[in-house]
Amino acid sequence: MHKYRSHNCGALRLSDEGQIVKLSGWIARMRDHGGVLFIDLRDTYGVTQCVVDQDSAALKQVEQWRVESVITIEGKVKKRADGTANSKLPTGDIEVYIQTAELQSGSEVVPFQIAEPDQTGEDIRLKYRFLDLRREGMHSRVRLRNNMIASLRRRMWDQGFQEFNTPILTASSPEGARDYLVPSRLHPGKFYALPQAPQQFKQLLMVSGFDRYFQIAPCFRDEDGRADRLAEFYQLDVEMSFIEQSDVFSTMEQVVGGMFEEFSDWLGEKKAVTQAPWPHLTWDEAMMKYGCDKPDLRNPLVICDVTEIFKRDDVTFNAFKSVIEAGGVVRAIRAPQVGDRPRSFFDKLNDWARGEGAPGLGYITLDSNARPVTVEEILKDGTRVELEKFYRGKDFTGSCFRSDSYKGPIAKFLSLEALDMLVQVGEMEAGDAIFFVCDKPAKAAAMAGKARIKICEDMGLLDTTQFKFCWIVDFPMYEMNEKTGQIDFSHNPFSMPQGGLDALNNSDPLEIKAFQYDCVCNGFEVCSGGIRNHRPDIMEKAFAIAGYDREVLEKKFGGMLNAFQYGAPPHGGCAFGIDRMVMILADEPNLREVYAFVMNGAYEDQMMGSPSEASEQQLKDLHLKIDLGKPKIQAAS
Repeated sequence: MHKYRSHNCGALRLSDEGQIVKLSGWIARMRDHGGVLFIDLRDTYGVTQCVVDQDSAALKQVEQWRVESVITIEGKVKKRADGTANSKLPTGDIEVYIQTAELQSGSEVVPFQIAEPDQTGEDIRLKYRFLDLRREGMHSRVRLRNNMIASLRRRMWDQGFQEFNTPILTASSPEGARDYLVPSRLHPGKFYALPQAPQQFKQLLMVSGFDRYFQIAPCFRDEDGRADRLAEFYQLDVEMSFIEQSDVFSTMEQVVGGMFEEFSDWLGEKKAVTQAPWPHLTWDEAMMKYGCDKPDLRNPLVICDVTEIFKRDDVTFNAFKSVIEAGGVVRAIRAPQVGDRPRSFFDKLNDWARGEGAPGLGYITLDSNARPVTVEEILKDGTRVELEKFYRGKDFTGSCFRSDSYKGPIAKFLSLEALDMLVQVGEMEAGDAIFFVCDKPAKAAAMAGKARIKICEDMGLLDTTQFKFCWIVDFPMYEMNEKTGQIDFSHNPFSMPQGGLDALNNSDPLEIKAFQYDCVCNGFEVCSGGIRNHRPDIMEKAFAIAGYDREVLEKKFGGMLNAFQYGAPPHGGCAFGIDRMVMILADEPNLREVYAFVMNGAYEDQMMGSPSEASEQQLKDLHLKIDLGKPKIQAAS
């Protein structure tokens, strides 16, 4: 028999009853039941219950061991007594009666519970990450990550892609975030940069004629820590030659969609995955309907524009009108079947909006008992004189609601005709409410997007049974930097502008769209990509508009620019975030929960003690001196 094990801790079944087996693993739990000792023995494959009865020679030895010690046991497989089977464990029908046991490595008292959940803070968990990783949830997510990457690799190979590794030490380039710099010992005063993405290298591989490239690429960005962003991360990096945007979409829908299908039941209940082809939304459409460029399509609520309604002469809500006159807009979100909810529901949303910096969240409700009626019906009642004023003599064949059907603090400021238009534009039905945001376009979009999410949460409308994908296309090529007033790239500077050189020469830069796209799943951006700018003349003009002259272009991108002089194929690609996809599949909102080893939110590795100070000799070798500035003088207490 093998020195350490004949089976792993997840392998034994009732069919193994009577066998003598050997298992090795960690003591997850120990329970003393009146002289009979039960041990849950754990390894990466599962858990097996082991028993040391009161007559065993090993009892005195084993009962001295602590949980999380590593042991090897040998014993006989027996069926559990009637009524004691554990249906939650694959090994739950059997237990192993220990005959001999050996302590391989003892454990100190652990700083937090591993077999049971507790409220240990993140700093302690990260300091003892090797223990934290033994927990079932962490262990499961790290294994999911491994299995996902294996699936993606297999699917990329099946699509005819080749895997290449690109350099880690490279040159700094403007990718939208700060670089991590590495000083060069051999070239004093000069620095390498860790790649924010292997963008230039993968494009150079296309120039080299490899046609279909991918890698699971490490990327580094010196940005502030967030729950969904880390300093270092991995992405499925992809590039293809002689393709159009649709080719990227169809290829990656098979790879990523297939992978999601494979692991869609990871949490136990299988979830639906959007079937190819995934829907497309233009960037403008996404910002209008959802208030952001990464919409969660599981949320059924949609934003609409009602600015023209509030501009009407028969609308007297001046709080909105004054903003509209200053260039503002009014966005509206229909909330179905909330008209009969208590006033507190609306007050809480108002309070939430004020907490977000808005003056509030205006609303109008349509009574649940309201019935649409024709103009003729109401005129026959002889009670709606104002209807005759608004509609008589007009070509109106639709239906509307009586004025007393509308409630809410804004309703009284709108004429019946304006209210009817609001019902039509907002697609309201009896029992619905419609909420309003009024501000400058960008701020109104952002606030309406937040309100859409908040209303959905409060109403419990989010469909959690699906992974919903879409492509966001036609991103703006440029944007205005609010701080400097200068034009800058809005996304990837290497994307081909729609309209090519003609658009760059003759169009307003802020109106130019790029062959740039993102993939979104459940409200997370999981991919960004584009059709690349492979022509030097177009690249030079594109960068000039963003303030980079020829000299800067050659200095920053000389290698790629030079390569394009020698025949570059039309090409494009994308990069899917490995970590974001693990987060989504595992339903885990924090990226630090899907990595084996990771730094905290302040980018400190408390387990390894980094970042750390460099020794004088190390600084001397790198020709560096540390200047932290003058210490601040504290005021006398």
